Amino acid sequence: MGVTQMESFWILGAGHFGSLAAQRLLQQKRDCTVLLVDKEAEALRQLEAEPIEVVKNDAIDFLVDYRGLGHEWIVPAIPVHVGFAWLCRQLAKEGVVTRLSVPSVMEHQVPNPLRAEEGTLYTSFATFRCPDDCDEPAEICTVTGKAREADLFDLIGDLQVEGYVIRILRSQQLAPGVGGYRLSALWRLLEEVCSVAEQILVATACRCHGVIDALRFNRKEQNA
Repeated sequence: MGVTQMESFWILGAGHFGSLAAQRLLQQKRDCTVLLVDKEAEALRQLEAEPIEVVKNDAIDFLVDYRGLGHEWIVPAIPVHVGFAWLCRQLAKEGVVTRLSVPSVMEHQVPNPLRAEEGTLYTSFATFRCPDDCDEPAEICTVTGKAREADLFDLIGDLQVEGYVIRILRSQQLAPGVGGYRLSALWRLLEEVCSVAEQILVATACRCHGVIDALRFNRKEQNA
């Protein structure tokens, strides 16, 4: 019989949502390890009594510098598009990364678009504040009780935007109100993007909410 691998969770951010994620994961998972990363020592001190490991570091720096094994779950709890930020840092090792504004045509193709700084586009099926313990049922909204028209990660992935390819990081439900993706999903994203010659739209999305950014990557020419 094979040995069952203990689940490992890296929570990026020790604020309200990060500490809530840690509590819910520890309540729901019997055998797991939780590592919480934040650059603010005070935020980490408030969690010292919890059975978790804490690391004082910038979240993206940590994610870039510590490779891990691949099976770890990444739980973003900072106001940053973590997958996109990590991707840009990794690509910059191999070439030139130019951050682009998400093309305006996408604002007419996704539900309830919200344009943010630096050209980021947020999208959501919800027009209200969702409960922080939503368990993301497969077919209906927990607030309205109505059927969801589609999964947002599929809707975004099926879009056609001239001059761009789209790559999706799917955020999966790990505990009520807690979403994330495996570290190996980031590695796959990097591998896929390195082979793309076009401009790239990178989205992280669950069933109901998503964030989209864009970039252009030019690999360094190798000396003969």
